[in-house]
Amino acid sequence: MNGISASPGIALGKVVVLSNNTAVLLKKENIDPQVEKERLQESIETSYSQIEELRKHAIANVGKKESVIFEAHQMMLKDPKIMTAIEKKICDKELSAENAVNEITSKYVNLFNNMNSEYMKERASDIKDVMGRVINNLMGINMLDISKINEEVIIVAHDLTPSETVQMDPSKIIGFITEIGGKTSHSAIMARTLGIPAIVGVGNKIKSIKENDFIVFDGSSGEIFVRPTDTIIEKYKAIKVSQKNEKAKLKKYIGKKTISKDGFEVTLEANIGTPSELNIVHENDAKGVGLFRTEFLYMGRSNFPSEDEQFSAYKEVLESLNPYPVVIRTLDIGGDKQVEYFNLPKEMNPFLGYRAIRICLEEENLFKTQLRALYRASMFGNLKIMFPMVSSLEEIIRIKEIIEVVKLELEEKQIVFNHDVELGIMIEIPAVAIISDKLAKEVDFFSIGTNDLLQYTVAVDRMNQNISHLYNQHHPALLRLIKSVIENGKNAKIKVAICGETAGNPKLIPIFLGMGLREFSMSPSSILKAREIINKLSQKEMQAHAEAVTNFSSAKEVESYIKKVIRF
Repeated sequence: MNGISASPGIALGKVVVLSNNTAVLLKKENIDPQVEKERLQESIETSYSQIEELRKHAIANVGKKESVIFEAHQMMLKDPKIMTAIEKKICDKELSAENAVNEITSKYVNLFNNMNSEYMKERASDIKDVMGRVINNLMGINMLDISKINEEVIIVAHDLTPSETVQMDPSKIIGFITEIGGKTSHSAIMARTLGIPAIVGVGNKIKSIKENDFIVFDGSSGEIFVRPTDTIIEKYKAIKVSQKNEKAKLKKYIGKKTISKDGFEVTLEANIGTPSELNIVHENDAKGVGLFRTEFLYMGRSNFPSEDEQFSAYKEVLESLNPYPVVIRTLDIGGDKQVEYFNLPKEMNPFLGYRAIRICLEEENLFKTQLRALYRASMFGNLKIMFPMVSSLEEIIRIKEIIEVVKLELEEKQIVFNHDVELGIMIEIPAVAIISDKLAKEVDFFSIGTNDLLQYTVAVDRMNQNISHLYNQHHPALLRLIKSVIENGKNAKIKVAICGETAGNPKLIPIFLGMGLREFSMSPSSILKAREIINKLSQKEMQAHAEAVTNFSSAKEVESYIKKVIRF
């Protein structure tokens, strides 16, 4: 069977099936509302303490970034709107505390599940996790303790909550598979951080997997083999050993320059979402950050981050990487990244709607708060600021006008900052790629966001599984646009980088090298592999291949050509 790749790696082992630990709720008679409200409060306090222990465990074993979800869970327990609604159910309908919690939970879960955003649908899992804990504490039911599993197993479940995932010991839980879920679920994110292979969204077929079954799965491809033959087992054991050896081999590239055989030097930078990822950036020897996605500072909370909070985060990253550059992208909310407290309008086509720089230019106070924090932090490292979803020259001009206002405000307060911070735009809309020769005169650098550029070029919603086969990074139209942007940047003598997923694609790295790209920004874990590839190639030899692939008619032809002629 197949599912959605959530965390790469090969897993071979015995299955432990986690059944839904759902409490059976019975309607109680002769309810005393005051007693029920007291029971509710006691359960909330107990739940809060339990989540605090999980938060501390997450910081120690997973990382500060992943612990933020438990802070959000604690905030849910203290949310007056939710608690008032539960107490109202207790009083108006004479419900027991557990039944009142269940009704309100169902209301919010249905609300999130009916939203278009995959991210918001995943948040329904958070509510069930938190409120399920409250109900279990009300009923005296002990929560499952995954940390007590003391043998190597693969977990199979309908779903896994953040509370369950964070307890996983990678030396014991060697993989997990879930019936529902997506790549943006917290369980998937934590699996990638912990290095546990995982597949999610398998669907109803998962029910054919039984307790103690031996299974094999590939977290990269989403393939699962239940009760496999000896041939399959031996095949995947060999792949697992090969992957482990490959990872060890790449460590020799730490501390080396990224330079082609004919002396063409390239800079490899990392994409990050929060300061907590700095360790993995340094471990993989990134020469800076080419994309700091600041929207993650706004997510998993109930209000806007303050100027000081943002300043602190930006300062931490800049200081850690100084003197290497840090490209910080301004707020990119909308599309598949929704934040409840923003109250963004529901749209027919959110990817084409009110998002990113479009929001910032309308909500100037929000934008100026972020810009002030950025300029204040500019004294602590090599800051560059990048603006997402730019579609016209007029937007660039307006951005610059607002920046000048922010600079004046800081000067009036006698706050020291770098007046010459480089400003750039993401090239992720085909219209901007086409007129990049004109826009190059207005900015200091381009960074090509291939995820959205491909989506808009081929008119494919990259979140839609039904048409995912059409979303192909090797499409010659995308490669032509990238080539033209690199050439336009070179002619204007400004830097051009690629920061989308294709930057770390081993098959396309030689093509981008041939196009003359000197700056790649990618997932930290892809950096050493990219360095190995570039160090084995001649840039001049790759030029002919780069020219060839842009003249093909289909992605299939491009893939076939690369596989046939490029060796490294």
